[in-house]
Amino acid sequence: MSIGISRGRRPVGAGLAVALAPLRAVKGLVLTLCCLVVVVPLLAVVSTSLADPRQVNEAGGFVLWPRHPSLAAYRAVFAGGVVTHAILVSVAITLVGTVLSLASTALLAYGLSRPGSLGSRPILMVLLFSVLFSPGIIPMYLVVKQLGLLNSYWSLILPVLINGFNVIVMREFFLGLPQELLDAARIDGAGELSILFRVVLPLSKAILAVVGLFYAVAYWNSFFSALLYLADTVKWPLQLVLRTYVVNNAAIGVDASALAGAPAPPQQSLQMAILVISLVPILLLYPLLQRHFAKGILLGAVKG
Repeated sequence: MSIGISRGRRPVGAGLAVALAPLRAVKGLVLTLCCLVVVVPLLAVVSTSLADPRQVNEAGGFVLWPRHPSLAAYRAVFAGGVVTHAILVSVAITLVGTVLSLASTALLAYGLSRPGSLGSRPILMVLLFSVLFSPGIIPMYLVVKQLGLLNSYWSLILPVLINGFNVIVMREFFLGLPQELLDAARIDGAGELSILFRVVLPLSKAILAVVGLFYAVAYWNSFFSALLYLADTVKWPLQLVLRTYVVNNAAIGVDASALAGAPAPPQQSLQMAILVISLVPILLLYPLLQRHFAKGILLGAVKG
C-alpha cells in the first residue's frame, strides 16, 4: 500500500519545475524582446549602408534587408578622403592615448597599493573626489587653453590621461596579489620597478586588458573634447566627422570617378556606412578581450 502511494505522488522538484515554467517563458520573451531592440536597429544600419539607391528610395530611409547588396556607399565614403583621414586620426589618438593612460594608471595604482608609499592617502582621496565630482566644461577649457593645448591632438589625451575609477580598480587588484611573492622578489634584490614589470604586470593581464578596453573605447568614442578644442576641421577624428554628417545631416561629397559610372548612393546610405565604419573596430575588439572582461572586473572590484 505504501508503495502504491509513493508511486502516485509527484516529486517536489517536478512540481516546482512546472510552477516555474511560466516564469521562465516570460523571462525568455523579455530577453528576446531586448535582443530585438538591440539587433533590429543595428541590422537596419548595416542593411541601409549595403542597399542599392532604388531600394533605399522605395523604403523611404531605412532598409531591413538589402535585395542587392552593394559596397558603393563604402567606396564613395573612402574615396572622399575625409573619412579616411579621420579614421587615421582616431586610430592614432586611441593607440597613443590608451598606451599612455594604461602605463600611467598602472604606475599610479601600484604606488598606491604599496603600504607606506609617500602621500598615498592624500592622492587616493583626490582620486575618490575626482570620481564623485567631475570638473565643468569652462574650467577644463580654461586649463587646456592656459597649457597651450588648443587645436592640438594632445588636448584629447592629456586632460583625460588618468581615470580615477580605473586607478582604484587596478589598485584593488594589486592589493589582492600574494604579498609573499613580492617579498620573495625583494629578498632576491629586485627593486620596485623590477617587481612591477617582472612580477606584478605579468600576473595582471586580465585587469590590464579590461582597463585598456575602457580607455580605448573612451578615446575612440570621444567627440565632445574634439568639438571644444580642435578648431581645424582637418584634425577632426572620426566621431566628430560622424556627428557632422549624421546628426547635423550635412551633405557628403562623393567623387564620381570612384563610382565607375554607377548612380551615386543616397545620403542615407553614406551616413549609415560611416556609422558602420565607426562601430567595426570596437565590435572586433570586444570578442578578443571578452575572456578577460568578467575576470578582471571581479578580481579588481572595490571590496567593502
